[in-house]
Amino acid sequence: MIRTRVGYSGGTKKDPTYRDLGDHTETIEIDFDPQRITFEDLLDIYWDSHSPTSRAWSLQYASFVFFHDEEQKKVAVASRDRLQESLSKKIRTGIVEAKRFYRAEDYHQKHRLRNMPGLLEELSALYPDAKDFTDSTAVTRVNGYLGGYGTRRQLEEEVPGLGLSQDAQRVLLKLRR
Repeated sequence: MIRTRVGYSGGTKKDPTYRDLGDHTETIEIDFDPQRITFEDLLDIYWDSHSPTSRAWSLQYASFVFFHDEEQKKVAVASRDRLQESLSKKIRTGIVEAKRFYRAEDYHQKHRLRNMPGLLEELSALYPDAKDFTDSTAVTRVNGYLGGYGTRRQLEEEVPGLGLSQDAQRVLLKLRR
């Protein structure tokens, strides 16, 4: 991943917030390099990371794939249809055109990292502006590793380039034994 942001999408309310979401759904926006990972690969991860046959108890927590163009729509529908063939229940995850994405409040961004005060403080010093912090590839990568994504080997190769002090690098490596 290049970067991720959490936020709200799919609805019509202007400037939704966590406390006043309107008809939006909580979602994540992902910037990725298609030379390193394809949209189809991202979809495979997505289908594996949630229960696509479960009915959402509210629109706020509904599952959607938001596509940005006809090619993404085609890939998403084909991916869903392949998965549906192996399931006995109907997939309830929607596939809809992406509309405006609204960033969630800063305190919702990079959740795993926000639970690691030392690492958070160090990266916040490198990226003092909240938008720059959220949009930082390094912050996104650290948050992902803290969430259990990526391999130990990938982290070992990448950690020197994340801008962290030697102490913070050791902390991160220790957490991902």
